[in-house]
Amino acid sequence: MERLDLAIVLSLAGILAVYLLVKRSSYQGPFPPGPRQLPILGNVFDFDPSSPWTSLTRWKREYGSLVGIKVLGTRIVFLNSYEAMNDLLEKRGNIYSHRPIFTVLGELMTLNKSIMLIPYGPEWRECRRLEHLALGPAAVKDYQKVQERIAATLCQNIMDDPANFFDLVRLNSARVVLHIVYGISPRVIDKEYMSHAEETMRVVGQASVLGAFLCDFIPAMKYLPSWMPFQRKAQDGKAKIERMVTTPFTRVKNEMASGNASPSLLNHLLTSIGDGERDASTEERIMWTTCSMYAAGAESTAGTTLVFLIAMALNPAAQSRAQEEIDAVLGHSRLPQLSDKNDLPYVSALVKEVMRWHPMLPLSIARRTAADDTYQGYFIPKGTVVVPNVCEIAFSPNAKYPPADFIPERFLDSEVQTMDPALWAFGFGRRLCPGKLLGEANVWILIATLLSVFNIKPPADGSLDPHYESQLVSLPKRFNCRISPRSADKVAIVQEALV
Repeated sequence: MERLDLAIVLSLAGILAVYLLVKRSSYQGPFPPGPRQLPILGNVFDFDPSSPWTSLTRWKREYGSLVGIKVLGTRIVFLNSYEAMNDLLEKRGNIYSHRPIFTVLGELMTLNKSIMLIPYGPEWRECRRLEHLALGPAAVKDYQKVQERIAATLCQNIMDDPANFFDLVRLNSARVVLHIVYGISPRVIDKEYMSHAEETMRVVGQASVLGAFLCDFIPAMKYLPSWMPFQRKAQDGKAKIERMVTTPFTRVKNEMASGNASPSLLNHLLTSIGDGERDASTEERIMWTTCSMYAAGAESTAGTTLVFLIAMALNPAAQSRAQEEIDAVLGHSRLPQLSDKNDLPYVSALVKEVMRWHPMLPLSIARRTAADDTYQGYFIPKGTVVVPNVCEIAFSPNAKYPPADFIPERFLDSEVQTMDPALWAFGFGRRLCPGKLLGEANVWILIATLLSVFNIKPPADGSLDPHYESQLVSLPKRFNCRISPRSADKVAIVQEALV
């Protein structure tokens, strides 16, 4: 009996030794360097979700292009160079295409049904197929006239109420996306729904920030009572998201049933699927996919347009040069069109500089590794959260053009190469934003049209100190500036375009 016990112990010891040996053999290097960790807590006090860039800038200088931290058992790696982002997120997409597990936002608020948080796999690929069907290059060209008209509408609205430009820009961005995605006419936009959608996106943006909820690091907390503060926020967010997703979808379905539906992405997707495929799960997938398009498009377009207004008020020389180019190419008889883009290189450079000067998604959207990996001698375990710090690309040191300054000429200089924001502003690899072409067109025509029509100046007291939201989409906080028509001719051109 004793020999049998000894044999069992030795066998178990052997199995354990083999397990440890195999586990050790899979360890292929140290975790990327980072600030010193506390026992159990890790770097929980080193990372401030409300102001992450302060820490990241310092860590980049101290530790390099890869920085590793640990928060309550969750490993996080920040990528601080385009080379690292390209090598991992693009070239190793099979490992780096999952999203982090956001327990509060994804599970409790149910946003894990959206393509933003769906894990990489068959369901994600089916949603992606729907997006490409609706947002491919050929489809995007069909929306150009709508985009041009809504840009002119924004100009007219600002002429009528210049002091309210901030809200008008946000409303306008929602108009173009709602019209394209749901076929809702800009003339009948439901302002109550718009207000609700903005509030919902604010909740989503705050909950998307890494470290926003302790529950994201300790998922078992989701079983805590419903009266807990984070549980109440989750319940409120879930109700807001459900209303935002279902309201326009139900509206379009009812219009289709009555034969009164306007052309739209949603209409196109629903009618392109045969009756045999139109089950409840397919319709739900389409509902969440189209809402994701709206949410992403409206927020980023509004934010970039507002950053443009700040940049122009603070940089009159760049504004004047862009206006001179527009006048030289178009004269004084019409507004810019998307077909003018190649003839307006300085305006296009200015648009790129707006995107670089303040990225809308300064930390992009995080990923999660699907398997162990090694990179540059460092070991990145399965389940590690990987964060692309695109601000480090936007503000890369430049011997000729200071990164903090607004200088569109940096994109026209053949001697000093500056990376086009289009390469990093819309995500990476398999998670690249499918609405990239539509988003670029939206931003370009809005900026070109506003430049053509208006002079943009600081407030009368000369003070303009912009501040930005610390959330997933870093929108400008409310600010003041003076916006006035450049001439009576410009007013007439806008009015003629809207006839």
